This record gives sequence, C-alpha cells and structure tokens, in this order.
Amino acid sequence: MKPSRLNGSGICFALLLLSINCIPSALAQSSPQSPGKPDQPELKEPPYEQQLIRLSEILGALHYLRPLCGHDEDDEWRQRMYSLLGAEVQNELRRRRLVERFNQSYRGFASVYQTCTPAAVESSRRFAEEGVIITQEVTGKYSRD
Repeated sequence: MKPSRLNGSGICFALLLLSINCIPSALAQSSPQSPGKPDQPELKEPPYEQQLIRLSEILGALHYLRPLCGHDEDDEWRQRMYSLLGAEVQNELRRRRLVERFNQSYRGFASVYQTCTPAAVESSRRFAEEGVIITQEVTGKYSRD
C-alpha cells in the first residue's frame, strides 16, 4: 500500500492488511469414521471460524464499495482475501466457504449500489472498522506469537 493512499480510515485499512498475515493456520484432522461411510477427513474448524467468515464478507463488500466510491485501490481487497486464504486455509472446503462469502457479499452490494451514495460511503467505513476489530480480536486471542 502506498502511503499516499492512507486517508481518513486508511490507517484501519493498513492495520487490517498487516494483521491478516498473523492469523494462525488451522489443520484439518481425521476422526474415526462411522461404519459404512467413506474415509474423508473431518473438517475441524478453528474457534474463530465465524469471525473469518465475517471477515471474508467484509472484504467482498469493500472490494465492491471502495472502487465504486472513487478509491484507487485496484484489486487491493481481493488481494487481501488471497492473503487471508494463503495464511489460514489448508482445507479446500473451508477455502470454498470463505470465497463464497466474499463473492456473495460482493454480488449483494453490486445489486444494491450502482453509484456511490452517502450510504455506500458509510457502509464502507463501518466495514473497514469492523474488519480491523475482527482482525485484532482473532490475532490477539489466537496468535502463536
């Protein structure tokens, strides 16, 4: 991120970007299978899974709203989502779930906002703040450092 992009809530965005890479990885674990079921690894979700799902939704919303409202961020929010996936997801089912939430959020906002409105600006601001809070909570509680 270029320093010139930091304005208003830009510091929140920088914190979000920096914090995403600190989220520890979760491991898929196998468990005993019931008779008659094929051997498939059971997905053991980390205790912060719902927060990561919400963060994926937030990133999808910001990926749509920020450029709509004139912020020159190109593919920044999608790249942050890729960073989250790379740092956190080692299971394809979890990856698909997070990506789908990102895409649903993007499509949802695209269906509501065709132009930047005061509501879109406010939504973007609130999502950025919520993303920082989620990131700080997860990294503060579950970081291995």
